[in-house]
Amino acid sequence: MATSASRRRQRSTRLTVATVLLVIAAVVVIAGVASGSFVLTAGAAIAALVLGAAATKITASELAQSRREAAADRARQAREYSELTAVRAKENAAFIAGMETRIEERQKLIGELELALSGAQRTVAETTLKLGQEARRAEQAETRLLDESRRLDDAETRAAEAIVTVAELEQELVDLKAELHAWQDAATAPKRATA
Repeated sequence: MATSASRRRQRSTRLTVATVLLVIAAVVVIAGVASGSFVLTAGAAIAALVLGAAATKITASELAQSRREAAADRARQAREYSELTAVRAKENAAFIAGMETRIEERQKLIGELELALSGAQRTVAETTLKLGQEARRAEQAETRLLDESRRLDDAETRAAEAIVTVAELEQELVDLKAELHAWQDAATAPKRATA
């Protein structure tokens, strides 16, 4: 907004002339009254009337001119504001259209991301299920492996015990054979001595 000092109009020449005419009329009336003559006072009064009417006419024409200029200025401002409003309306419409487009794009992207997310969640759920199944299988396999390892250990222990038992039995067999040979030799030895 412009300040009042910058909007103030410079005094026109016509208003200056009207002011000078009123001052002249006042001087003529004062001079006529001071002279004391009726004719001079009446002439001064008529001159003051004519000069006042002329000053009023000049002031009225100046006022009319300033009103016309003010009306033209207001009309110009209204046109400029109307043009500015039209430009702003177009800018707003373009902005709204752009924002609606961006919103639609974002909504579309959100929809695509939601679909991708639901697919990923489904894949994660399936993978988790498979992982759980595989974990159970691995646990069962590990349990079986432990059972088989225990059975293998038991079998190896039994085999080792059997080997030890077989070795003991073989040794016992060797001992028994030796004892049997010793008995046979002892039984045949008295016969040899008698023969």
